[in-house]
Amino acid sequence: MEPIAFFDAKPYDQVWFDKLNTQYQIRYIGDRLSADTAHYARGCRAAVAFVNDKVDTDALISLKENGVEIVLMRSAGHNNVDVACANDLGITVTTVPDYSPHSIAEHAMALTLALNRNIHRAYARIREFNFSLNGLNGVDMYGKTMGIIGTGRIGRVLADISKGFGMNVIAYDPFPNMNLGVKYVRLDELFSASDVISLNCPLTEESRHMLSDQAFERMKPDALVINTSRGALIDSKALLKALKTGRIRGAALDVYEEESGVFFEDASWKRDRDDVLSLLIALPNVIVTSHQGFLTDEALSGIAGSVLTSLDQFFSGSTPESAITEKKEYAHV
Repeated sequence: MEPIAFFDAKPYDQVWFDKLNTQYQIRYIGDRLSADTAHYARGCRAAVAFVNDKVDTDALISLKENGVEIVLMRSAGHNNVDVACANDLGITVTTVPDYSPHSIAEHAMALTLALNRNIHRAYARIREFNFSLNGLNGVDMYGKTMGIIGTGRIGRVLADISKGFGMNVIAYDPFPNMNLGVKYVRLDELFSASDVISLNCPLTEESRHMLSDQAFERMKPDALVINTSRGALIDSKALLKALKTGRIRGAALDVYEEESGVFFEDASWKRDRDDVLSLLIALPNVIVTSHQGFLTDEALSGIAGSVLTSLDQFFSGSTPESAITEKKEYAHV
């Protein structure tokens, strides 16, 4: 069996890869992929990585020196990968573009509802046998405006869910889908018109800190911000300021711009904690989940199936359909 180096492995990953894998010897590695850990892939022609792995120039060079020819991301996003360097080194990089968009979109709506109706606060109170309703007011979602930034697969599903709640849906995307049945507006108009703003776009140099001080200044004072995409889409310090000054009503984050080394791990024992994240978590109008939007059986199964399919295509001598690097001819096969 062909050995595969699988970085940042978690039990929920292993369940589905073990269930679906029949051809590969998967070497599960708990450490995240970086220049310091890439040597664990020695003897493997393929390495599987995740969203907080550091697949930069140094890591890719080390992988190449250890015999790796393909890096397979277990995610749709690849902002943590130096794709240009991978091309230069002749390393193929693949992503998982098609795994359950419903899992992320449903999590975004779940966060919206919980934040709006203060479910997180009610749960904490009742655990102390405090059944008071004071301060738990919310608003009807019916008739409110959902502003969706990014109308790819996830954004399109969220639009349908929002319509099911009777919400008015507007959207911003540099590449609008005119068949979606939503009104596309300028970004500044979306900020000012939306009751809920959901980020569902990739992280690029253009979208980094899309939600800044200036963006929060344009929002309604009762707006909710939901991020299930990438943490660095939001300037965290600007968000903290907006929340503390009452510039917006609340925020729900499934991602955070400095989440690497914290999310997906038990960091309860750490004293050296991120100050901004600590302050955000302490606010009553903030919900933070640990990048768990993808954590459904359907999504995990889809991720495993897609990665294994890309491996099959690569080792059969063809360029995987999900490759984001240049097409190559594989003379070694």
